[in-house]
Amino acid sequence: MSDPSVIPTGPDLTAGLSIESLEEGVPLLGHVEGMPVMLVRRGSDVFAIGATCTHYGGPLAEGLVVGQTVRCPWHHACFDLCTGRALRAPALNAVATYEVVRRQDSVVVLGPRETRAAAPARPPRADVPSSVAIIGAGAAGNSAAEELRHLGFEGTITLFDADESAPYDRPNLSKDYLAGTAREEWLPLHPRSHYKELALELALGRRVVELDAAAKQLTLDDGTTRRFGAVVLATGADPVRLTIPGADGPPTHYLRNLADSRRIIAATEGARRAVVLGAGFIGLEVAASLRARGLDVHVVAPGTRPSERVLGAELGDFIRTLHEAHGVVFHLGQTARGVEPRHLVLQNGERLEADLLVAGIGVGPAVSLAERAELRIDRGIVVDRYLETSAKGIFAVGDVARWPDPRSGASVRVEHWVLAQRQGQAVARIIAGDKRPFMDIPFFWSQHYDVSINYVGHAARWDSIEIDGSLQRRDCSVRYRAGGRMLAMASLFRDRESLEVELAMEQEVAP
Repeated sequence: MSDPSVIPTGPDLTAGLSIESLEEGVPLLGHVEGMPVMLVRRGSDVFAIGATCTHYGGPLAEGLVVGQTVRCPWHHACFDLCTGRALRAPALNAVATYEVVRRQDSVVVLGPRETRAAAPARPPRADVPSSVAIIGAGAAGNSAAEELRHLGFEGTITLFDADESAPYDRPNLSKDYLAGTAREEWLPLHPRSHYKELALELALGRRVVELDAAAKQLTLDDGTTRRFGAVVLATGADPVRLTIPGADGPPTHYLRNLADSRRIIAATEGARRAVVLGAGFIGLEVAASLRARGLDVHVVAPGTRPSERVLGAELGDFIRTLHEAHGVVFHLGQTARGVEPRHLVLQNGERLEADLLVAGIGVGPAVSLAERAELRIDRGIVVDRYLETSAKGIFAVGDVARWPDPRSGASVRVEHWVLAQRQGQAVARIIAGDKRPFMDIPFFWSQHYDVSINYVGHAARWDSIEIDGSLQRRDCSVRYRAGGRMLAMASLFRDRESLEVELAMEQEVAP
């Protein structure tokens, strides 16, 4: 059925078109009954799938075709051209597929196919556990559970999380939801009925307090115990807490979960000015969202530029200018010294009026459970190429995991939503018996007003930065190099180039 809000673009694919008009591997955007549909020719095959990414609505026809898949230009989700299935995060839901018939030298799209059933169950294997516990129902944990079911795993899967609202779209908490442009009902990754359909047990509002790694036994906060065949630690990270002297100061907020975001939103009612501590991605996204709510916003950070440690001087200056153009006031090279009634006091003695404070001064991996289980810890839970910890059958994924980066050879811990989801998908494959090492390239995006910064790769440090294009015109790529080798690339409105760089990096490390 057509959507009256969608304006058809391109040819009516039900009327047919010449197969010669389809370039090999180049999507052609058209429509079927008013819905956007793209055709892709791969050899003698022609595929038709929905042209809108199921994550945030990205235009798949502007994406990159790789084999029999297409990658979304916005946030690098990947879909199977034949089945429509979402193969890689951040998309979780399939796109529609359409029936294509050949009539002499033409192809005609008849209409949507019926939704395909989930993957059939695989024969049981001796090395596949009969049950899996996943501790943490965030990006990594949710993806691991879903992927296990997609792979035909029939054993018990239980997701534990102290957050009763999980799983939900955490990146939105500092972006559109906090800004007031996204409704709360958009946040859940799936309706609760979805988990029932997949026979996934959600043990929400429950905290795992002890892990016996040898026995794979969990002790819950009510004293009960449960044993599993495998355990996945997806405990994420916790905000670094602010410790400054003073009394009766403005209320201090942190942003890690939905309840935090709700509290910040409630605090903005009747507020006039907010101070954000920290000029990293969370701090700046919060600043932009609070400006969207009409508050005066001041940002305090010890560095000389916003996000310079991750993005470098040039992009850091651009971000500062962008936020200043929207009314944000920066106090850089400064930290908080104390609080007074309705004020934050800086190290230089300056007093900033504030109705609320939001501290975005970093996070630390949530390793306490793993420490008590005597797993190997090194600024995170150390895992091997198969995301397995120092204890057999215990895995760690997402923000808490320190894993071997195949491009640099270094052990890294990366705090990105998409990477966490992809590690969750990878650990599911490994547990289900497909023991391939995790080789994905990190990717993240950060939204600042009408500008989205895409970043692919990982560069903890670099010796040169190469800029192609213009930051001022918001059309550029920023490449981070060490020893002449590109480690990572940030980009503004160069979505295709970002996809191509990701693919090239994957091919570097492909077995």
